[in-house]
Amino acid sequence: MNSSELLERYERGERDFAGVDLSGADLSRTHLVGIDLSGANLRGTNFSRSNLTKADLSDAQLQWANLSFVKMEYGKFADADLTKAVLSGAILIKAKLPRAKLSGATLTGTNLRGSNLRSVNFTSASMEWVNLRSSNLTGANLSWANLTHARLSGAMLYGAQFNGVNLSEAFLNGVDLNGVNLNGINLSAAKLTHTNLEGANLIVANLTNAQMRSASLMGADLTGANLSGSYLYHANLNWANLTRADLTRADLSDATLVGTNIEATDFNGAILPELTRRYFYLTTSGSSMSWRDRTVSSPVN
Repeated sequence: MNSSELLERYERGERDFAGVDLSGADLSRTHLVGIDLSGANLRGTNFSRSNLTKADLSDAQLQWANLSFVKMEYGKFADADLTKAVLSGAILIKAKLPRAKLSGATLTGTNLRGSNLRSVNFTSASMEWVNLRSSNLTGANLSWANLTHARLSGAMLYGAQFNGVNLSEAFLNGVDLNGVNLNGINLSAAKLTHTNLEGANLIVANLTNAQMRSASLMGADLTGANLSGSYLYHANLNWANLTRADLTRADLSDATLVGTNIEATDFNGAILPELTRRYFYLTTSGSSMSWRDRTVSSPVN
């Protein structure tokens, strides 16, 4: 089938085009609301700037397809293969993409707010400025994806994979990352206000200039992490491991550090809670042991 035939049949009221072969077709700037292209061969097809609201592309082959600036609220992509597809600027609000393959895809500025993205493979995808607010990313693979400036506030991330992901300057306010493996992650200048990072693996993570007001890092492993210039006002660092961490110029005003391991931690130029500073002074007065070689114990603010 070619694009002209499809458009003619669509104009006559037909909507079911499941399983058709439209690979490489040009369907840009078309109006195809509610069309059923499930299971279709759409490799390299150009849908740029088309209206596909409520369309069904489940199980479709969309490798290298152009879906840039597509309007597709409530669309369906369940199990679709979008490997290396281009979705820059696409509007996919509340779309359903469970188990879709988006490895190597371009999603710069894509709006996926409130979408179902369970178990989606985003490996090595370009996702700068993507809107993932309130989306369901349970079990999603975000390894090596670039999520610079991404908006993830309110997103569900249970069981998601973050190996080598770039989340610099991303918005993660209030997100639950309890116990998540974030080893070596780039969260520089990220917004993490009220974020739950309890028990998270943040070994050698880059958190320079991160905004972590009232974040919970209780029991988190921050061994060797770079938190220089970070804002940790009222953060909970109780029982966290800050061994060899860099907190130079960090603001820990009103933070709590009960039981925190601060062995070889660098607090040079950091703003510390008053009671914590008093504790350091008392435990180091008349002693050759540096307060950097201590574990903080009660009483500490």
